[in-house]
Amino acid sequence: MAQIDYFFATLSPYCYLAGLRLEEVAAKHGATINYKPFDIIAAFSRTGGTPPKDRHPSRQEYRAQELPRQARKLGMKFNLQPAHWPTNGAPAAYAFIAAQNAGGGDLGKLAHAIFRSVWADEKDIAQDDVIRACLEEAGFDPGLADSGLLIGAETYAANLEEAVERGVFGAPFYFVDDQRFWGQDRIADIDLYLAGEL
Repeated sequence: MAQIDYFFATLSPYCYLAGLRLEEVAAKHGATINYKPFDIIAAFSRTGGTPPKDRHPSRQEYRAQELPRQARKLGMKFNLQPAHWPTNGAPAAYAFIAAQNAGGGDLGKLAHAIFRSVWADEKDIAQDDVIRACLEEAGFDPGLADSGLLIGAETYAANLEEAVERGVFGAPFYFVDDQRFWGQDRIADIDLYLAGEL
C-alpha cells in the first residue's frame, strides 16, 4: 500500500486551496496519508525561503493575484487578507496532533476545517473555541484541544526537523516513495504517479 507523507502548515493558503483532493486521490489508490503539521515560517529561514511579509513587492503582487485566481478556478471562497492572519498556528497544530493520536475522526476534514477557518471563515485558529469547533466538525472530541500539548509541541518540532532534513521548503509538500511534490497544483501529478503513469 502506498503512503503519502503530507507536510502542511495550519496557516498556509495553499494548503487551504488543496481542499480534500489529496484525500480523494489517496482513497482512489488505496494509499494512506501520514499528516505532518510543521512550522513553515521556521522552515523558510532554514531552507532559503522568505516569509510573505518580507518578500520583494513583485512577489507579493503576484501572490495577491494568484491566490484569488486559484480559488476562483477551484470554486472556493477565499479572503486574501483574512482578519486573523498571521496568527499563532501552533495551537491548532497541537490539537491536530492530539486528534491524530486519539483517532476516531477524519484527519483530512480536520485539516481542511482549520485552513478554511483562516482563509474563508474569518476565524482565529489560535482561539480555543475555533479549534474545538474544527475538532467537532471532523468527528473528534473537542476536548482534545486541551490535551496532549507537550506531545503536540514535541511532535510539531520533530516534524519541522524532519521537513528540513527531507528537503521540504514550502507547504503543502508531499512525498510518495522517493518522489517529492510541492504545491496544491501538484495533486493531479500524485494521482498520475500512483496510477503508474508518471
